[in-house]
Amino acid sequence: MGYRSAGTLALPWSQTNQRSGKQRVAADYTLLAVTMTLALVGLVMVFSASAIVAGNRFHDSGFFLKRQVAWLAFGFLLMHLTSRIDYTLWKKLSMPMLLCMLLLLVMVLIPGIGVVAKGARRWLRLGPISMQPAEMVKLVVVIYMAAYLARKGDKIASFREGLLPALIVLGLLSGLVLLEPDLGTVVVMGLVTIGLCFLAGARLSHLSALALCAIPVVMVLALGSSYRRQRLMTFLDPWKEASAAGFQITQSFLAFGSGGPFGVGLGEGKQKLYFLPEAHTDFVLSLVGEELGLMGTVIVVLLFAAFVWRGFQIAARARVPFGRHLGMGITLLIGGQALVNAAVVTGLLPTKGLTLPFVSYGGSSLVVSLIGVGILLNISRDRHAGDLRGGQGGSDYA
Repeated sequence: MGYRSAGTLALPWSQTNQRSGKQRVAADYTLLAVTMTLALVGLVMVFSASAIVAGNRFHDSGFFLKRQVAWLAFGFLLMHLTSRIDYTLWKKLSMPMLLCMLLLLVMVLIPGIGVVAKGARRWLRLGPISMQPAEMVKLVVVIYMAAYLARKGDKIASFREGLLPALIVLGLLSGLVLLEPDLGTVVVMGLVTIGLCFLAGARLSHLSALALCAIPVVMVLALGSSYRRQRLMTFLDPWKEASAAGFQITQSFLAFGSGGPFGVGLGEGKQKLYFLPEAHTDFVLSLVGEELGLMGTVIVVLLFAAFVWRGFQIAARARVPFGRHLGMGITLLIGGQALVNAAVVTGLLPTKGLTLPFVSYGGSSLVVSLIGVGILLNISRDRHAGDLRGGQGGSDYA
């Protein structure tokens, strides 16, 4: 058994004897089943959360459900296609995709091209379809970082040659996303990037120094904007302004509290009746807590835990370093966003505009997450029977 240092942590990765060729195996059906279950739970909860609002606003109680079903069908189609594409292709496309994302993020900021909604300029409209480039850039960052880490190999332990170039790229993307503004996406991208660098062998001292430097930057961003400053003050004492700035999070607390162990019953929740804003998007987990209770919430959390567990296992068996970095990054992205969303709706983090992957209403988030699952499924199909040190550079995750 070989050992590789990741920061100050020694991680044991299994190795196998050298053989020729690669072994084609079936896709990971456990990961697929967990994903489909979460998506179906999402359809049910989106309809339950939005039916009354959609009926009053659009005279069609299934307005949001129909769109979610359409996005889900499109997402499953793309998931199937990406599961059939050799994941090593994404390494070659990482730089063109990154440049494309930079262009889209710039286009979003141009008046007349970018669509403004709820005070943020985050969408591009293509006919009847709206797309959110910030959702796509998260997956592209993971692909780019996986290619970068596979190329750098042991040099990631050096700050100047390893970490610094990646941080410059991340900083450029983050700056454009912050102009929308969207701090939540920047936080997720930062956490995933730092996590990947740590697992790839970056020095813990370098990452700790970066974290310490990031704290004042985040504080300046939070306190320098009136609405972010208000969110932070509300987070510290939400009940102080329960009918104003703290309305959304206190209603989320009431939803979880009224649910009890087993919930009030599917479709019987009261917070969705114009009490809890965005009940079908960012705060859908609150409605799960109200209608399905603690047991329902725990089941959803365990499904995400199962997703992360299988994702890590798939990444550990990838045949080349790029696949291991890519699988780990996608798993961290989806699992990390789910964790942040759960922390927000339970009041452990300030309110951010982050969806719950697979469950919340939203086409861009759903489709991008399913594409990520498709890539993971392709990695699970392609296991190498030989020495996992055979890839060019990068750390070994298996």
